[in-house]
Amino acid sequence: MKPGWEKGLDWDKGEGLLPAIVQDARTGEVLMLAYMNAEALALTLKDKLVVFYSRSRQELWLKGETSGNLLELVSIAPDCDSDTLLVRVNPTGPVCHLGTRTCFDGEGDIPGGGNFLYGLEKVLKERASADPQSSYTAKLLQTGVKRIAQKVGEEGVEVALAGVSGGEAELLDESADLLYHLLVLLVSRGLSISQVVSVLQSRRSTTS
Repeated sequence: MKPGWEKGLDWDKGEGLLPAIVQDARTGEVLMLAYMNAEALALTLKDKLVVFYSRSRQELWLKGETSGNLLELVSIAPDCDSDTLLVRVNPTGPVCHLGTRTCFDGEGDIPGGGNFLYGLEKVLKERASADPQSSYTAKLLQTGVKRIAQKVGEEGVEVALAGVSGGEAELLDESADLLYHLLVLLVSRGLSISQVVSVLQSRRSTTS
């Protein structure tokens, strides 16, 4: 956004308040809806931590000030009418006061579409404490990083072979196996798919 973009916002329509749709910058998932006044927006832009205006208490509130589950600002953009804000964030914990990831339904589901890998990663982390006798993921994690890395290498070769001489179904199956084992490797090293995405995003910004 260009400097000073916030001066064009239509504060009058909402009597000094704008709806703020909060979206996870990594997964695209909608997390919550709140409101901002001009002061809340200014503080958010200044400190890079999201501040809202409480209509019930009629005061500013830093999201996560008491729980520690802050919303780290990535970007803010107005809609086409300049009367609603899209706030993209990196949440540091559950967003809803009920302790769930989002204020909307579907907390227990693996998100679909482009968010699926993030949901799968969450499941893999949970499986780390499962019984290795009943969970392949737990058993694989128990074997250690070297064995997991070896599996990634094996799956990579199978993807390459399927890409050269296999059918479409085979290539898709082998690619799924590779992605799964790569996620397990990241989990075993305490890393995440969002960090991989961040690397890709940084490369795009330097090459575009």
